[in-house]
Amino acid sequence: MIIEPLGQRAIPEVIALMELGMPYITARTYSDYWLYANLFSSTCPVAIVDGRIAGALVAFRSQDEPADVYAQDLMVHPDFRRRGVTRALMDHLRDTAEAMGCHRIYLTSMPGNHAAHRTWEALGFRNVPGDRTIDGVSVVSDFKGPGKARAVFELPLPR
Repeated sequence: MIIEPLGQRAIPEVIALMELGMPYITARTYSDYWLYANLFSSTCPVAIVDGRIAGALVAFRSQDEPADVYAQDLMVHPDFRRRGVTRALMDHLRDTAEAMGCHRIYLTSMPGNHAAHRTWEALGFRNVPGDRTIDGVSVVSDFKGPGKARAVFELPLPR
């Protein structure tokens, strides 16, 4: 497996991959992925297996809170699941975030995405206490706008 920064040539394949993530992931526009590839590629790695994009992670270092990295989307192609792709992508992001001097990686998840919750916990993330519980996970009401409660998970990084 090769982990490399998202590049422009990979954008169509990454969009097709992200489309497989519905309803939990919404593929963005080509213009958005151009932005990720050209301005945020160090925190947007892709995993290549057998010449194919097996997985992609879109994450950003916060400009408002530079100690934080937010992981927006992580998707692994069904043909490559249970082969360490998610761990490899998150390990790469963790190493990058630590090198940048960041203190945590955090992400959000829809309350019903139980498979993702198990994955984040297996990778060392913890569910941040919110203001209520939905489907057995603590959530923050209106985190992503009115009516959009999200479970927040964070991974503290060494200082």
